[in-house]
Amino acid sequence: MSRGTIKAWVWVHKWSSLVCTAFLLMLCITGLPLIFHDEIDWLAEEQPVFGMPDVGSSGNAEGLMPLDAMLARALANRPGEVPLYMAFDNDQPAMTITTGPRPDSPETEMTIQSFDRSTGELIGAISEDSAQGVDAVMHFILQLHTDMFLGLPGMLFLGAMGAAFVTALVSGVVLYVPFMRKLAFGTLRISRSRRTKWLDYHNLLGIVGLAWMLVVGLTGVINALAVPIEKSWKTTELAAMTQAYAGREPLDPARYGSLDTAMAAARAALPGNNPQFIAFPGGTFSSNYHYAVFFQGDTALTERLLTPALIDAETGEFTAARPMPWYYQALSLSRPLHFGDYGGLPLKLLWAALTLFTIHVLGTGLYLWLAKRRAGAATLAPEFAGASLAEPAE
Repeated sequence: MSRGTIKAWVWVHKWSSLVCTAFLLMLCITGLPLIFHDEIDWLAEEQPVFGMPDVGSSGNAEGLMPLDAMLARALANRPGEVPLYMAFDNDQPAMTITTGPRPDSPETEMTIQSFDRSTGELIGAISEDSAQGVDAVMHFILQLHTDMFLGLPGMLFLGAMGAAFVTALVSGVVLYVPFMRKLAFGTLRISRSRRTKWLDYHNLLGIVGLAWMLVVGLTGVINALAVPIEKSWKTTELAAMTQAYAGREPLDPARYGSLDTAMAAARAALPGNNPQFIAFPGGTFSSNYHYAVFFQGDTALTERLLTPALIDAETGEFTAARPMPWYYQALSLSRPLHFGDYGGLPLKLLWAALTLFTIHVLGTGLYLWLAKRRAGAATLAPEFAGASLAEPAE
């Protein structure tokens, strides 16, 4: 690699690192508790005792209350509101029903009620203005991590920071070989200067955690594009599936038909799949006229891949079903992978350890850059720091 090429990569690496370092530190710190959100919720909340333990919605289990009856109970608790979503647990008879003032209500106006479907008992209800304690703290952390309370502009900005992070990692790998050619892998020169010692720790942890940082960086970028991805699916795929309904007036909630009839039609169209949630007409995940019943597979991988079945919400007749497009499937796979939700607690612990590695790499990279600026003197090779993976061997 020529000296001019190295200088170009050094420039790319340094500035892509420096641009994103502060925001990546924030994302790492807020990401740590989010990795364990399920465990934190379990410790903070009293666990319900279900009437029919270990019976979920994956099959037509006898004893579970009809969907229409459960919806009626939820609406009775929230008079004047309309249903937005109904979600299922395929391992136990837990379900949630989300309501709001109108079919296109934003998240800030939604109320989520949890029920035991085997008894019809209300387990709890959460709304934006009623969250307290641990729920409020976790919601605050999630919003800060997702969009910094700026909505879509904040999501896109953090996505750009994730892209800068990936650029820094790739350029760091390109520079790693020429700058470390005189040292064995994993060398720690602890007898040298403080800056050299921190440089070696920085390089070692950076290269060890490289694959993980690339995965989390890339999935973070994909997650930041969730809103445009969902809008693209609705304006292309969903529009094509409901072309026969184009031009109709949105269906009035008073004319919604039976959910149980709709679910039976959806199961008949997609046998062998498990229902994950129902999106009601007018929301992000459905048309203005359909119940969109989203099914998942029954394996560790396919349970992340969704297939919607559209059922006419007034008549209960099947309209269409097709798998989500590749870009939406990429989003569906990226969400759990970003937080280590694929392998239970052991994988989450690994994710947490690698997050701490990343915090160290980012922090020491910033220290190395500041130390070099303070020194103000030229070194044996071009300067580069930030969240770097290597510097010239001394």
